[in-house]
Amino acid sequence: MSDAASLVQFMMAVGEMARGAHTPSILPVWQRHLLNARDPPRVTCEHRDHGTIIPLDDMAHRSFFFGPTKISALRRFVPCHLSQCSTFELLTACLWRCCTIAIQPDLDEKVRIICIVNARPKFDPPLPTGYYGNAFAFPMAVTTTGKLCENPLGYALELVKKAKNDVTEEYMRSLADLMVIRSRPHFTVVRSYVVSDLTRAGFREVDFGWGMPAYGGPAKAGVGAIPGVGSFYIPFKNGLGEDGIVISICLLAPAMERFVKELDGLLKDQPVTNENSKFIVSSL
Repeated sequence: MSDAASLVQFMMAVGEMARGAHTPSILPVWQRHLLNARDPPRVTCEHRDHGTIIPLDDMAHRSFFFGPTKISALRRFVPCHLSQCSTFELLTACLWRCCTIAIQPDLDEKVRIICIVNARPKFDPPLPTGYYGNAFAFPMAVTTTGKLCENPLGYALELVKKAKNDVTEEYMRSLADLMVIRSRPHFTVVRSYVVSDLTRAGFREVDFGWGMPAYGGPAKAGVGAIPGVGSFYIPFKNGLGEDGIVISICLLAPAMERFVKELDGLLKDQPVTNENSKFIVSSL
């Protein structure tokens, strides 16, 4: 029915009325026709992000906090020509690589990163303020396990940046047409890692009359009813009063253990190796 931006808009409106307002400060705009498919529909962009789904069971859930110190530690691995990358891009590249190492697919198996991108700023003219509906895309980057895990971090980082930049107004029009032509296919789950940045969504500003929330965001990793494929980046203040981002991860229990070891190796700049693995992993 709606994406994160619309959900926050709804919650803000409820909060304003709970605090005494007669009408919300931003009125909802229900103009779904703005993102209708064209007539006739025509797919003009490559959409690798929609395909099959698979069930996942027996998953382990953990949350990881990334404050300024940890983010600075990860930036040591960023090549000079990518030094202006965003925190989202950096974390996504690192976590995608760590998750893939933890899952241990075959070296020639395809692996995917899917970034949920808010497409509202991509339209000209822009969607009206208060537009209440879905206005996001799932752009995808695809590579093989071997290339992702054996190349430096810059390789994954460039793939993430390109996937984000693929989203344009034409991409969104083409995506709407694809939904009509292929009867709304689900995004591809097989060997996919989906990430959504909620750090600026506004959940922390929702006030129902009791003050600001201590936490605002999904309770665990996963997209809908499918665990193990999605993580949300949520603003958070830890017990030391340090502002940062908390990220939920969902993996099979043995893979979670490998993920933690690999991530710790990155943060401490200590190589991680495993004689039983299909490949030798370093800390980049």
